[in-house]
Amino acid sequence: MLQSLASNSCVRLIQNHKSTWYFVSLILGYLLYLIFGAVVFSSVELPYEDQLRQELRTVKKQFLIENECLSEERLERFLKKALDASNYGVSILNNASANWNWDFTSSLFFASTVLSTTGYGHTAPLSDGGKAFCIIYSMIGIPFTLLFLTAVVQRIMVFSTRRPITYIHTHWGLSKQLVAIVHATLLGMLAVSCFFLIPAAIFSALEENWNFLESFYFCFISLSTIGLGDYVPGEAANQKFRELYKVGITGEC
Repeated sequence: MLQSLASNSCVRLIQNHKSTWYFVSLILGYLLYLIFGAVVFSSVELPYEDQLRQELRTVKKQFLIENECLSEERLERFLKKALDASNYGVSILNNASANWNWDFTSSLFFASTVLSTTGYGHTAPLSDGGKAFCIIYSMIGIPFTLLFLTAVVQRIMVFSTRRPITYIHTHWGLSKQLVAIVHATLLGMLAVSCFFLIPAAIFSALEENWNFLESFYFCFISLSTIGLGDYVPGEAANQKFRELYKVGITGEC
């Protein structure tokens, strides 16, 4: 009896020891992955940032030389005001002034990015009332969105996976495992085509300054709910059918 208790204690101790080491290894692995990402991003992007900074300094210096009556302090104040407005999605450029951020279609697009937790960051509430409503709207809407998506996925899974596999296995006499593998492959290819390849091709055709890679990048960033905000569709100057376009891309985002 004593030997059995001692043996069980040793087993539990070993299991706890393994669990602790597993948890520590997981933490170290995650930290190393973060460091790896930081090193790669820094090495790839830092030269481009430095080049852009130098170009901006050159343009600013040349502008001040050509406009001697304008002091650097006044220019700094003007640029700060313009950049602050740009952070809220308001552009000072004439060719972009026609794009309103809070008309109905743009607000619909914003609401979808809030509820999907994508949050591109190109538009944010300006008023205190808008900020307060955004908090309440998100607290209710995000769980509601998760519930809605869960219900939709469950019903789609029944018609797109279980029933086709069971039907083919029963009526064609094929191995259920083989049918499941082929079905999963075809379903994956269909999902990639419908959610990445086809939308990317459409965006690259409709957005003048986007190539296919940039469009594919936008689709991935949106569907993964990362939402960096460096690419937002429908924000180009003189966008044709902008309202209809915004409604259409609300489903994609």
